[in-house]
Amino acid sequence: MRFQVNRDVFSEAVSFVVKLLPQRNPQPILAGVLIEADGSGLTLSAFDYEASARTTIEATVETPGTILVHGRLLSDIASRLPNAPIEIAVEEDGGITVTCGSARFTLAAMPVEEYPSIPEVSGSSGVVPADDFGTAISQVGFAASRDDVTPVLTGVQLEVSGHSLSLVATDRYRVSLRDVPWDGESVEATALVPARTLLEVGKTFGHAGTIQIAFSGAGDREIIAFTAGNKTVTSLLIKGNFPPVRRLFPEQTDHYAVVNTADLVEAVRRVSLVLDRAAPLRFTFSNDSVTMDASGSEHARASESVDAILSGGDEVTLGLNPQYLIEALGAVKSEFVRVTFTSSDNANKLSPVLITSQTSVDQAGLDSFKYLLQPNLLLR
Repeated sequence: MRFQVNRDVFSEAVSFVVKLLPQRNPQPILAGVLIEADGSGLTLSAFDYEASARTTIEATVETPGTILVHGRLLSDIASRLPNAPIEIAVEEDGGITVTCGSARFTLAAMPVEEYPSIPEVSGSSGVVPADDFGTAISQVGFAASRDDVTPVLTGVQLEVSGHSLSLVATDRYRVSLRDVPWDGESVEATALVPARTLLEVGKTFGHAGTIQIAFSGAGDREIIAFTAGNKTVTSLLIKGNFPPVRRLFPEQTDHYAVVNTADLVEAVRRVSLVLDRAAPLRFTFSNDSVTMDASGSEHARASESVDAILSGGDEVTLGLNPQYLIEALGAVKSEFVRVTFTSSDNANKLSPVLITSQTSVDQAGLDSFKYLLQPNLLLR
């Protein structure tokens, strides 16, 4: 095999396919990138049985063929080569040479015949706006659990209904929800996608115009595919029943406070400096302000107030995880935020607060982002 390819195009393609590979893979063969060269150009692929990435690029192919080479090493080399065309060839001894300008590398070939087949997707599909979908992933993905003990909570639930695609994530202490327009087959479909993979999709495809999403497979090999331009990412779905968290969102939202988002973020960051890790921060929402109070173990105390407008009810005092609140405020994407106080039928149970976007002091945001955060018990 022998081909010449643009350095920047090749480097970007290799970087894309290796992003989804784990840093440490128990099977060395899965650390490879498969490069297929034919008359139409190059196809680069990576697969670790759970996620795959594939892209096609233009190249001048002298001798068609297929090679498998260590992905991260090739990515590191390609990103540092001089600004000149790259030539890659298989030598008579089986080694793979990478030549660019006066730089020359010789890499070991990995056995192509041992590499697993890249999954193909041919099921029902639809199209979503890439910018909306990328934003939705950033607004929802961070709320998924990072604890592998409960695998279903490490994923983001995608739900297609009519002309809408919903993204939902929870780690038991919070729930994040966002809808985006769906243009495609009118199917009722759900897919529980690993949050790590979906976050990479959002970063890579967020400015691609549109993204095609397809569902395929059955049983233990259900997969989902995201395609934009010449790039495709597939992911094996997480098996299990996602908790019915939608019913936790309240219908009535009359009792709420409106606060400037940036002012609240900065105040929370300052006041929580004296808190022990994971300790709740006390919030008191009154008619014209929200006051934050913190007491630390080092006999340090802090308090700060931010302007707020309280509507529909009395003053409220509760404890919230400051980091969880800051992450929610970062996802709001609007100048103001609405903090709604929900009610519960159980007088002994704290009710979650609902966080949504607010375009101005008196106008709700246009997107569908919703975030429920469970308050912490405050020690009196």
